[in-house]
Amino acid sequence: MTRLPIAWRALWAAAAALAIAGPASAAEPMAKLVPGYGQIVFVTKQMGVPVEGAFKKFDAQIAFDPQKPEGGTISMQIDMGSATLGVPQSDAELPKAPWFDTARFPKASFQSSAIKSLGSGHFEVAGKLTIKGTTQYVMVPVTITQASGQSVATGSFTIQRLAFKIGEGEWTDTSMVGDDVQVRFKLVLAGLRPI
Repeated sequence: MTRLPIAWRALWAAAAALAIAGPASAAEPMAKLVPGYGQIVFVTKQMGVPVEGAFKKFDAQIAFDPQKPEGGTISMQIDMGSATLGVPQSDAELPKAPWFDTARFPKASFQSSAIKSLGSGHFEVAGKLTIKGTTQYVMVPVTITQASGQSVATGSFTIQRLAFKIGEGEWTDTSMVGDDVQVRFKLVLAGLRPI
């Protein structure tokens, strides 16, 4: 009489464990950043003159199969305190409240919501970009090339800094600092499956 209930309890326990754990392949990223080789660059204009900066520290979690991109996810975190324009005086201003306000918002993030293949190593990655506590929907074109067991993902897109409250107060004057900011990236990945 007690064997059937015990068996059912065991079956339910096993099913619950599988549901919590999920598929084994989804638990770990399929690719990882190769430290020291990638870059994230931002370009804006100050009084009409292009000025280039970069973020020195960032990380990503990539569960993405180039042959089945629709089921993939990409998330990225950027250390806003690592931003540099290559000029000490300017670099000292970037962490302050009018700009990145790193004391309150130390990281920016991107979380994909959809990935679409355009063929020949070209993809469209849609997702949410959060900077300084503000989230905007962005579409990011990505090109992936592969050689010698490594993959290189490159792309660029444009955001408006004022939409993210970057450059507040007197710095909202776009004749001083342009609103458009081009973001360019090069990410070197290990472990990505063949295109």
